[in-house]
Amino acid sequence: MTIKHFKKVWDQKREMLSSNPDKCAVSVKVDSQLVEGFMSRVQARDFDIVVDQNKGMGGTNQGPRPSEYVLAALAACQEVTYRLYADALDIPLEDVSVSLTGHSDARGFFGLDDSVRAGFSHVTGEIKIQSSASDNEIERLQQAVNQHCPVLDDLRNPVSVKLGLVRK
Repeated sequence: MTIKHFKKVWDQKREMLSSNPDKCAVSVKVDSQLVEGFMSRVQARDFDIVVDQNKGMGGTNQGPRPSEYVLAALAACQEVTYRLYADALDIPLEDVSVSLTGHSDARGFFGLDDSVRAGFSHVTGEIKIQSSASDNEIERLQQAVNQHCPVLDDLRNPVSVKLGLVRK
């Protein structure tokens, strides 16, 4: 992986956003349609994503479960944020990978106990990096990533969600 490859992107984006505050607001959109059983097809930009349940849950196992996509989003966002901030902070980073496990209690999803969350109660994981940087630099990098990773922020802080119901 090329070191400091994204420093130019970092500098250009920061300059453009600083001089054009009206361009700072970003919206991300997906559209999803339940196709059959528990399988959905999700459209995100130019990408078709299959979401399904495993066979033990009555699905056809044609794609990851929604909760697995949540973990995938966090893992990939951490990797991207490590890459970007390492380059921006001039901290050498040769490689980064993330392994996560989401922990939940099925009683919440199945409505067996309303005091139990339907989603993850917590997520554990490991970020593996390869770097010649000092421990202090790595700590500084980790703090920057934890402060600025969008998906980590989404999961750690309540997000206002309003879902309207429309009859077809």
